[in-house]
Amino acid sequence: MNRKEFITTGIIGISGFYFLGTHLLYGSAPKSPEKTEILDAPVIIIGSGYGGAVAALRLCEAGKKVLMLEMGLNWEKSGIPFSNLLKPRESAAWLKKKTIAPFMNLFSLKPFTGALDRLDFEHINIWMGRGVGGGSIVNGGMAVTPKESYFKEVFPQLDAEKFYDYYFPLARKELKVNVIDEQFLHDCPYYKFTRVGEEEAHKAGFKTIRVPNVYDFKYMEREYKNEVPRSALNTEVIYGNNHGKNSLDKTYLKKASDTGNLEILDLHSVTSIKLNDDKSYTLDVKQINTSGELIKEKIFHCKKLIVSAGTMGTLELLLKSNAKNQLPLNSNVGENWGNNGNFMTGRNWVRPLSGGTGVQQSTIPVGGVDNWEDKEHPFFTEIAPLPMGMDVATALYLLINRVDKKGKVSFDTTTQRLHIDWNESHTKKMRENADYFIRKMNRANGGTRSHFLFKNGFGPNICYHPLGGCVLGEATNQYGKLKDHENLFILDGSLIPGTIGVNPFVTIVAITEYCIENLIRQNEFD
Repeated sequence: MNRKEFITTGIIGISGFYFLGTHLLYGSAPKSPEKTEILDAPVIIIGSGYGGAVAALRLCEAGKKVLMLEMGLNWEKSGIPFSNLLKPRESAAWLKKKTIAPFMNLFSLKPFTGALDRLDFEHINIWMGRGVGGGSIVNGGMAVTPKESYFKEVFPQLDAEKFYDYYFPLARKELKVNVIDEQFLHDCPYYKFTRVGEEEAHKAGFKTIRVPNVYDFKYMEREYKNEVPRSALNTEVIYGNNHGKNSLDKTYLKKASDTGNLEILDLHSVTSIKLNDDKSYTLDVKQINTSGELIKEKIFHCKKLIVSAGTMGTLELLLKSNAKNQLPLNSNVGENWGNNGNFMTGRNWVRPLSGGTGVQQSTIPVGGVDNWEDKEHPFFTEIAPLPMGMDVATALYLLINRVDKKGKVSFDTTTQRLHIDWNESHTKKMRENADYFIRKMNRANGGTRSHFLFKNGFGPNICYHPLGGCVLGEATNQYGKLKDHENLFILDGSLIPGTIGVNPFVTIVAITEYCIENLIRQNEFD
């Protein structure tokens, strides 16, 4: 098949794909996998999260035919609903027998290619989304732009003025970022936890900020009035939102698909990458069904390859392929990894005699504590919801700190798993900041450290924002082309060196917009 042509074979073509998808979802798996199939595509993107979605749209708009391989499910096409927190179904977790939320995992599950996955390491657990849209499916949607001063510190080589004048506004526009109406926030009982959190932070001497989100707050106002189906007000978030949230499948990926130049193959997991003599790439791919059973092994060839599998997925693919296929990697791959300063904590006995933090809670956070200018204890804190269907008089916080001591990711050929050089020494300052915050909040307002949720009141092992390992300008060139390669590009959170000071997806989108614009301008995909 001509590599300049889009994939049009029956099994990959549109009609064949939907027929096969129905079989995979609702039929039984073959007794044995079908024989290996070999397929060509001009441009392949691995992963459908923030970086991959941006790259797909801009390449499709430029007239390029793009094939996207996603290991998770295409939830919209499947018709399978997401689960809420209080009544999780099999769609909640990726091939697990039990729920994998950060705490209170009391629910048994039938293994299914669900929306939320977790990678467990010795000193850290990392949560991620599975499905078309990647992490946008399961995150809280907090669309925060980093402080310009910290962005300059993290990326001194980039033109910060252009990012804040153009790339960040572009990202917010495409992501459909909006802000909750203050009167609705004041009146809505589902946001009592935010009002209490902000009032107590002010009493303790902290500054709070309103946090934008990709959840459609006009929709939320209507769901509060019971005019539309409820989602954020029905404890839906980390297992996916059935309504209201502008995840990537409703923004970047939808626009890319509307061009007619994008094809997405879900339940296709890339297991290794090989560099060919002509500088093209061969991918080993396993196609599975929703029970995780192997349907078919495939081999894909492409001239141009974009790896956007999320920080951990990208690192695993690169490092494993280096061990297995001698894929060339420079020494910076795996370096400058961090948890974006994620550190969870909480407080119990928060206003127990006056309704606590509320029986009903929206799952969409809209408030934060900005202590970033404190030279001794710099951090940003999300005032997080804890929707448990009852008032537990508990306040939950996700601190985002600096990451002064970075980790390193490598591949263990014995266990065939990633290894992260990361321990308590990396989170020492984060713990000090959390302790300072909780002590100050309790002194001003009452309450106790939350042993109910966390051992010793802290959750240092909880990571939602893994970043780094393929840092822009170190492991790659200035636009994300992997060093020692002519046709392989890295476009995801691994470009950010371990920290950005806020929830990172707006930054990932802005950096990818910057990279793909320049790569297309340099004719890298011709």
